Amino acid sequence: MIKDTVACRIGHIVDKRTPAFGITRRGFVAGVVGILGGIISAVIGIPAIGYLISPGMKRVTGSIWVPIGPVDDLVEGEPTLFQFTRTKRIGWEATAISYGVYVVRKSADEFDVFSNVCTHLSCRYRWREDLNHFFCPCHDGHYAKDGTVLAGPPPRPLDRFEHKVEDGILTIQIQEA
Repeated sequence: MIKDTVACRIGHIVDKRTPAFGITRRGFVAGVVGILGGIISAVIGIPAIGYLISPGMKRVTGSIWVPIGPVDDLVEGEPTLFQFTRTKRIGWEATAISYGVYVVRKSADEFDVFSNVCTHLSCRYRWREDLNHFFCPCHDGHYAKDGTVLAGPPPRPLDRFEHKVEDGILTIQIQEA
């Protein structure tokens, strides 16, 4: 038997150098270092994980008003195409979304504002002066100046934007999902 050990009644060997409550100095230091390391990891790690994950968890919804242009530039009865690009940020990715709208001035203070996307298969249509109506070349869709379907496969009239005039500037409302 080793000098520093004593046999107990049950037959176990007990080290005399082990304190009565069962923890050594080395075990105590290892436990304290482990607990402090865990606390430091949590203090640094939880905010870092939140920083990396939070942009992807945000949902941007709602609507915005986008200025199109001065109403004085619009000729009554003549469709005018306006194009603009908006940047949408989803998480870490920025995406440029291109929009096109046709504005038809019906009277001095009355306008129709249409999306330039065909309601059939989302192709871009255009105004054909020679036909005097909107024409979608993808599947031969025809729309009247008021947005109703004249011929072809489109299932419904052209999509409209809500609009308003403020200080002589026509603005449209865009829904962001």
